[in-house]
Amino acid sequence: MTLSEEKARIDPVKLGPDSDLVFECHKGLKCFTKCCRGINIILTPYDIIRLKNRLQLSSDEFLAIYTDPRLLEKTDLPVVTLKLLDDELQSCPFVRDDGCIIYKDRPTTCRYYPLGSAFLSHKEGADDDEFYFLVHEPHCLGFEEKKKWTVREWRKDQGVDINDEINAEWTDLLVRKRSFPPNIKLTDQSKQMFFLASYNIDKFRLFVFESSFLKRYTVDDETLEKIRTDEIALLNFGIKWLKEILFNQKNFK
Repeated sequence: MTLSEEKARIDPVKLGPDSDLVFECHKGLKCFTKCCRGINIILTPYDIIRLKNRLQLSSDEFLAIYTDPRLLEKTDLPVVTLKLLDDELQSCPFVRDDGCIIYKDRPTTCRYYPLGSAFLSHKEGADDDEFYFLVHEPHCLGFEEKKKWTVREWRKDQGVDINDEINAEWTDLLVRKRSFPPNIKLTDQSKQMFFLASYNIDKFRLFVFESSFLKRYTVDDETLEKIRTDEIALLNFGIKWLKEILFNQKNFK
């Protein structure tokens, strides 16, 4: 893809929650599922939990089969992207001609489409504005449909508002790290801990309950009971713990 083609895909207009959007996707469109080919999808922690549970896999199994590791630009933090099929179109492994086989548990990025969301620089004590933009790919015919939404309505309809709420602490962690000067790097051990708490919820649970973790950190009984069985509670606990070890923010309990 040329630079001019890439620019044509993204409408640089800044959108807010109440900005208007005209779009609809359905099987009757000739372009149906084309947006599921040749894609680059960074998976969030909540995406991993939903997908590995949907497929009845462990975190290790899902990560090995369906993801590729990479370092997130300007943060030096390890993240994972969805591993595409080795076919001519570089297809998503879950897409078929008639649609997505894991649609109810599809990743956050898929739910947003044709919107994109932007990371703003973290400012201590400031309320970051919600910032969205259109990803207007030339092949997409959904923009020619008549269905009208606001950005807020679209996010609610697609369920992405729930994903964002659960991923909020993790997103804030990325934004904080992105604001660091480029010469400040994390140690390999810190990166490993980030990856563990973010993406491998099964191993992180073992790390909390079967290592010396609870001897080094004081965690109340109510929290312990919750994180033992609730993966979302364990994820939030882990991200708050990461903020302590990475930023010395003492509020993870």
